Amino acid sequence: MNMAELIDNPFKPKAARIVRHFDLIEGHRFFQIRHIDMKKAMSFTYCPGQFIMLSIPGVGESTFSISSTPSRPGILELGVRKVGKLTEAFFQKRDNDVVYIRGPYGNGFKLDQMVNKDLIIVAGGLGVIPLRSILYYVLDNRDMFNRVFFLYGARSPKEFLFKTEFFQIKERDDIDCFYTVDKPDKEWTESVGVVTKLFKNLPEINPKETTAVVVGPPVMYKFVIDEFLKLKIPKNQIQLSLERRMKCGIGKCGHCAIEHLYTCMDGPVFTYWDTLHFRELI
Repeated sequence: MNMAELIDNPFKPKAARIVRHFDLIEGHRFFQIRHIDMKKAMSFTYCPGQFIMLSIPGVGESTFSISSTPSRPGILELGVRKVGKLTEAFFQKRDNDVVYIRGPYGNGFKLDQMVNKDLIIVAGGLGVIPLRSILYYVLDNRDMFNRVFFLYGARSPKEFLFKTEFFQIKERDDIDCFYTVDKPDKEWTESVGVVTKLFKNLPEINPKETTAVVVGPPVMYKFVIDEFLKLKIPKNQIQLSLERRMKCGIGKCGHCAIEHLYTCMDGPVFTYWDTLHFRELI
């Protein structure tokens, strides 16, 4: 065996099989995939907040946030919005079909910053897909964290992702969940309005003993971060995920470069303190 065979090619994807899929809402589908190589499947490790590159031969490759938790190894879960040629081809796939993945890539959420502290998780729209990973990680390791608050806002009940499972989580005694939509229907019984409206439901916190994370549409960040700052949470204890034009995952193509940073390697998770020094991040 020569040296080239011993070195794993970072651009070479691994075959993975679709285990299960179903529609979340219109135009959005949930996929469970697993490496065909079972040893690779069980040894594949990642941190909540990281992403993979998924490809379909003859179509292309793109980034996808991991929505599953590393505390449940073997299966990778993705929430996918049909928005281009690759995702359209992905939506044509069925259970047991093969796709190709490489990764994981990026800098995930700083879990060590959250241990033995209160945690506030705020999601808006599709931002709940990567935050679902850390949500389940926290629930699977519940004794490692103090109080946990999950705030999620969507445009309407029809666009509320993972609705059934999130309302099941709401019934738990070890997490406080608050949900809202902009445009309710007759069956909606939760809050109405933007996600920042949910902050009034939070009890008094000790800001130095609290970590906050937020993922959502760009317009949401300013208003949610303002709420965190009103709670006096330190800027370096506020974490956010920013995915920008990532193409290769390993800092070679330069598409996601911001000054000397590469979002695919230095991110996609940054602290609010980081963004103050690199305004272009948001």
